Amino acid sequence: MADRTVAVLTAGMRQPSSTALLAERLADATVRTLAVGGLSADLVTVELRPHAKALADAIVTGFPSPALAEVIKAVTGADGLIAVTPTFAASYAGLFKSFFDVLDRDALTGMPVLLAATGGSARHSLVIEYAMRPLLSYFRSVIVPTGVFAATEDFGDGPGVSRLGGRIDRAAMELAELVASSERRSAVDPFADAPSFADLLGGGEPPA
Repeated sequence: MADRTVAVLTAGMRQPSSTALLAERLADATVRTLAVGGLSADLVTVELRPHAKALADAIVTGFPSPALAEVIKAVTGADGLIAVTPTFAASYAGLFKSFFDVLDRDALTGMPVLLAATGGSARHSLVIEYAMRPLLSYFRSVIVPTGVFAATEDFGDGPGVSRLGGRIDRAAMELAELVASSERRSAVDPFADAPSFADLLGGGEPPA
């Protein structure tokens, strides 16, 4: 069993996805940094695209499917979270927001979180600060200072490649330090305190 577990959450819409690629690089850098400190880490990678319908159903009904419930448990039970979204309409993707819409308010309390985003242009780079950071602050997460935004020009052979690598390494170090110093977490069951059907019907024993 690894010393720590890091969840990697991505909301990319296409295959292959630059969002997933950025998430992979951040995850690898985090695992390497933890290893330098003598800690092993398991990665729990969650791509939200296959769960789009289940997320919509959960928002409407208030209850996740068994498969989605397992995903939620895996993410909320991790020791740290890397959350990456593509930029849509100058904000995070609706798919990304939908996942957090089905979480309990306390599910990510105290969890170290690294935020990252992709977009076609560096003009969208503030999406992390004005959209993503407030969202995770609502959940009382511990967000690392460095957010990582990657524009299209940052992938490939251009001058932005080395700058992106530096941001990835710095953010991964910040996340690894928080994960290493935090106690192991356990998943929060959002339905643990849900009333029984008998309670909903007025309590007591059902009529004979």
